[in-house]
Amino acid sequence: MKVDINEYAEGAILLDGLESAIVGITDEFGTGRRMLYSKDKIISILQERDGMTWSEAEEFFDYNIKGGYFGEQNPVFLELSLTPMKNDEGDWEFDFDFNSEE
Repeated sequence: MKVDINEYAEGAILLDGLESAIVGITDEFGTGRRMLYSKDKIISILQERDGMTWSEAEEFFDYNIKGGYFGEQNPVFLELSLTPMKNDEGDWEFDFDFNSEE
């Protein structure tokens, strides 16, 4: 099913040139719907499109994208993707895939 982002997440901030890094839409009481971007995908875009190293792209992301205020429905960024699982004792543990090149 296709969704019209402008209609479904009316007022949410879209970051020009980073549309392929969108991984979802969040909804929080009182703030409205906001775009969810993958940090890893943004870094990859900056590396490929702008010829940045991983470190340069991360620094640019931290100061100019994550650190920016674009409006009330500012985008949010997914840093780690977690996979919940129960261990042998029945307690929850979370596995993650961290794709940093540091």
